[in-house]
Amino acid sequence: MPATNGHTDVNGKSSFLDHTKAIELLNDYESRDGLSIYELMDTKTRGGLTYNDFLILPGYIGFAASEVSLDSPITKNITLKTPFVSSPMDTVTEHEMAIHMALQGGLGVIHHNCSPDAQAEMVRKVKRYENGFINDPIVISQDTTVGEAKALKEKWGFGGFPVTATGKLGSKLLGIVTNRDLQFEDNYSKTVDKVMVTDLITAQSGVTLVEANKILAQSKKGKLPIVDKDFNLVSMISRSDLTKNLYFPLASKLPDSKQLICAASIGTRPEDKIRLQKLVEAGLDVVILDSSQGNSMYQVEMLKWIKQEHPKLDVIGGNVVTREQAATLIAAGVDGLRIGMGSGSACITQEVMAIGRPQAAAVYSVSEFAARFGVPCIADGGVQNVGHIVKGLALGASTVMMGGLLAGTTESPGTSFVSREGKLVKAYRGMGSIDAMQDKKAGAGSKNSQASNAGTARYFSEGDSVLVAQGVSGAVAHRGSINTFVPYLAAGLKHSMQDCGQKSLKQLHESAVDGSLRFEIRTASAQLEGNVNMESYEKKLYA
Repeated sequence: MPATNGHTDVNGKSSFLDHTKAIELLNDYESRDGLSIYELMDTKTRGGLTYNDFLILPGYIGFAASEVSLDSPITKNITLKTPFVSSPMDTVTEHEMAIHMALQGGLGVIHHNCSPDAQAEMVRKVKRYENGFINDPIVISQDTTVGEAKALKEKWGFGGFPVTATGKLGSKLLGIVTNRDLQFEDNYSKTVDKVMVTDLITAQSGVTLVEANKILAQSKKGKLPIVDKDFNLVSMISRSDLTKNLYFPLASKLPDSKQLICAASIGTRPEDKIRLQKLVEAGLDVVILDSSQGNSMYQVEMLKWIKQEHPKLDVIGGNVVTREQAATLIAAGVDGLRIGMGSGSACITQEVMAIGRPQAAAVYSVSEFAARFGVPCIADGGVQNVGHIVKGLALGASTVMMGGLLAGTTESPGTSFVSREGKLVKAYRGMGSIDAMQDKKAGAGSKNSQASNAGTARYFSEGDSVLVAQGVSGAVAHRGSINTFVPYLAAGLKHSMQDCGQKSLKQLHESAVDGSLRFEIRTASAQLEGNVNMESYEKKLYA
């Protein structure tokens, strides 16, 4: 027996049970520790909860955090490797954000507070950023000038254009004009047949992508043209795509073309049908019907029209916060739902309109209902940290949409500046802010830009003589690049899921449903206890 320095009473007891029976003794309790998701989210007894109002209880760690799978559907037909989506706001997502979110395994939704042509151009840039077989390459003729070739490089952001007899795909391949051929050429009127590379390595039509990539890797060339038996250009692959595959293995891509998945938002006005046509022609994969209140005749009509005219296009409806709202859109054929009303960091809808719902209550109620019909849900708004992300997912959401959390990254279109406190920040505004609703870019020079504005459309204010703000303008801290920040969010999410003993998002949802995932209400004092309690400190989130 080991020596002791006093009595061994514990909680007034001096005789104890056999320690090897500890796990069996748990069966003597009526229920597991904590609350089930059903007990937690009973709004009749607890009211509407937000993410800060509860915690997830820890489970058993039987695996490494690196083994956690974050695969999750965003629509009935599309699954992401990382459940993060950037919001369709004009200070959050344009083509740069959409590209880098997709490269990290998530999805960026391009905003529509711009002209239809400008939005379609952004979609086109996302779709052309990465490919498998490039079936619609930019092709030029031998009569194209050096100046014209340089202008194409400036427009599309890449070089290496195949030269054919007619300047079109399907005609005889004559050569390729590379960046090196143009870099030091100052005679802009010289035709490209004087500078192009004619010593070509090609592959025959019918070659598999794996075989073509192997030929390209061995050739040490930048491009590999695919030709038919008559040496007519059929398609092409690019070395830059091989590099992107190496550095971004989780990228959200289509299985056939290997292009990045692209999403964009539109309104529900008649002219948005014309906008959508341009987006589809540019290669759009997912459209989000952008409205603060999705349960409307306008959205149902637009949804049914899209399903009829563009049956292969996935449609995400919203926003909704109740089962009744969701039921309308599910019945109309929606492929995904967006949940949230008034919970965003730049949104004041709940304050001004007295309409909305606490985000945790909304996510649970809608996700539970939509799951019965196989409709994935996006938790949109109220996300300020990794903990909020895992809570939204635990309550049933398949993915999480972020605005303010991503607005401070390098890839967002917001303007960077130094605040009065000397900190580097980026401009950020809600789409219901007066600044956003008065923006004239969407009108493309038309006399009535308010009628074409994405902000006024989202809040049904196109014809209002007085605009009522449902959002604010401000700034958020600069967070660095998406290529660093999103991996931090993903790593944090994996560690959180490891702590609660869930190896995948699918298992997380199943555990919530069967009651094995447990929760606890968090009082105001508990929230204070769980935050930093120091005189001074530095909060560095990742390194």
